[in-house]
Amino acid sequence: MILNLPTRLSTSLLILATALTGCNNISPNMQNPSAPATVIPSTVAPNTVMQPATKIQADLSPALQMVNGDYATEDYNKRAQGYDWTGVIIRAIDNQSIDIKVRSRSDIKKPTCSFDGTATLVGQDKAHGVIFKTVANDSVTFLQFKDGKLTIDAQDKYALNAFCSGGATLAGDYQKLAGHLELS
Repeated sequence: MILNLPTRLSTSLLILATALTGCNNISPNMQNPSAPATVIPSTVAPNTVMQPATKIQADLSPALQMVNGDYATEDYNKRAQGYDWTGVIIRAIDNQSIDIKVRSRSDIKKPTCSFDGTATLVGQDKAHGVIFKTVANDSVTFLQFKDGKLTIDAQDKYALNAFCSGGATLAGDYQKLAGHLELS
């Protein structure tokens, strides 16, 4: 459904205003776009630090809505037992690019991996999912999102070791989490 410009502008302004005032759950009435959006009280606990959204979720393409989220290595589920893990936070910048933040366990040891960057959409299809491309340590690096999994790989397989210590690498598989990555 395409909304007319004044309706899209007023909805965007309402979304921005509610986000700035701390009420971050709104639901525009898509059956009647000229109707005011419904504001749903936030259930976020006070003093919770929220990561700012870089793009309003409703304005994103289905591919970007699918990739937006937090991902972690398999050992993330065993973090209470002391296992090391690496997580990837993906946020859409627009319909063609994403912001990437790679973080690893830092509560009981020095972090193993860290990376900040952006990637550009290469394409998508059923066979390969959604693929983004960036350059990391002078090597073309691909991020493939398919079936709730993120796979990071580079043309130079050793290039992604530079962002990690102890023989670790950014390359590998990460499962999408239901919620936000817990960094500690």
